[in-house]
Amino acid sequence: QVQLVESGGDWVQVGGSLKLSCAASGSIFRIGSLGWFRQAPGEERELVAHINRNGGKAYTDSAKGRFTISRDNAGNTVYLQMNNLKPGDTAVYFCNVDSICAGGMCNSVDYWGQGTQVTVSS
Repeated sequence: QVQLVESGGDWVQVGGSLKLSCAASGSIFRIGSLGWFRQAPGEERELVAHINRNGGKAYTDSAKGRFTISRDNAGNTVYLQMNNLKPGDTAVYFCNVDSICAGGMCNSVDYWGQGTQVTVSS
């Protein structure tokens, strides 16, 4: 069983910064690849940033230049640094692990955290 716990969500003013964390626990594995998603009220959940097992990173247009996804050396915590926040960034942010690796082998999975609220106020 894998548990994902997001943290770091908060209320900030326009232009502020937050750093979200997604910590994985529950088994002897390393996060292979992970995406940060967000869902605003009345909207569909959308991908914001993704990091693969080789460290490759991808961002949606709305996140480019403002958000940075990264991971710790142990590989079981992934971060989303968000700068220059805008009211449109207000949403619940979720992390989704789509692969885990152990012993040199990686498998596809689909694990979600419970979400963390980010509110950007003007």
